[in-house]
Amino acid sequence: MESAAARPRPVLTAGSVLPEDADRAALVARVDDPETGGPCVAAVRGEHVVDLTALAPTVSGLLERDDAVQVVREADGGRTWRLDALLAAPPGRRDVPRLLAPVDLQVIKAAGVTFARSLLERVIEERAGGDPAQATRVRERVLRVLGGRLDGIRPGSPEAAEVKDLLVAEGLWSQYLEVGIGPDPEVFTKAPVLSAVGTGADIGVLRASVWNNPEPEAVLVVDSRGRVRGAALGNDVNLRDVEGRSALLLSRAKDNNASCAIGPFVRLLDDGFGIDAVRDLDIGLRIDGPDGYVLRGSSSLREISRDVLDLVSATYGAHHQYPDGFALFTGTLFAPTEDRGAPGEGFTHEYGDVVRISSPRLGALVNTVVPSEEAAPWTFGVGALMRSLARRGLL
Repeated sequence: MESAAARPRPVLTAGSVLPEDADRAALVARVDDPETGGPCVAAVRGEHVVDLTALAPTVSGLLERDDAVQVVREADGGRTWRLDALLAAPPGRRDVPRLLAPVDLQVIKAAGVTFARSLLERVIEERAGGDPAQATRVRERVLRVLGGRLDGIRPGSPEAAEVKDLLVAEGLWSQYLEVGIGPDPEVFTKAPVLSAVGTGADIGVLRASVWNNPEPEAVLVVDSRGRVRGAALGNDVNLRDVEGRSALLLSRAKDNNASCAIGPFVRLLDDGFGIDAVRDLDIGLRIDGPDGYVLRGSSSLREISRDVLDLVSATYGAHHQYPDGFALFTGTLFAPTEDRGAPGEGFTHEYGDVVRISSPRLGALVNTVVPSEEAAPWTFGVGALMRSLARRGLL
């Protein structure tokens, strides 16, 4: 990968990031405003963003309100920003208003291995030991043994147990298959509270990684009572070479500076956008490389192996509570296998890649890939947020 210094940045506008039906959507944003002195909770109304912080100092608190949709649609707010101006803010700049990830105190969780296609790629990573040069050979063997046996299989079912027996006999059983078709899903903590970046920001890949990819996903935003209150788009950046060496390196592969993006907004569930609309989401991916390279992909929640509410139940319940709610990545169908560089080595990022994750109902999350070591340092944590809100008389 070459240096990302001085790379041209994507030009974002309200029209390029808003959902197609934005006029009917209840959209929540967060704005970092130096004049106000910290993050602001805001409603997106057309091409304007309206400050609601006096009514709800945190997004977490807003989503605890039963009237959250009405507040976002109708409540009088404070100052107003033009969405185009917020989108034009350079990444990492703290002296001009800019969009942040639209969640704050929520714990950032992720469900992994929830689609059959990406499940196979996890097995391939593991069998290849994180070496992209071995992926083609391993892929051929895994596909030869499995064929279409994972298509439509229900995790935890007798049919899934039969597939497990077959794979054990072939010497191909994997911890990824256990969480992919076994009774319990993989749910892990993707990133610390307040560490996610928003649309327009840089997104980080460790400099040492040579095999990695974006993971375009739907993100459920859930309140402290386990109710899904909204949805957003997310990029659960994955270092395939790191996790492929050992699943115990999951944190090293997943949780790095700027390696989690959520946005552009949280779309609240309402009469026109309910949980069935989430289940029906199509998520598109486009990667534009600095060298003219283009990759397109997609992920459809209609093909997920576990229902999204089952993933919520696996995360929240008598076994685990979240007093400030949580944001849950639901997994991805996208698993790039086509070669970008050397034959047989598949896809990996180059610095300067512009990653656009989009859905007609949720808008577009756009980020530029840089080394994690060069992304804007994460310096604003929970303590800083509490001090900021206290200074503004909002606690």
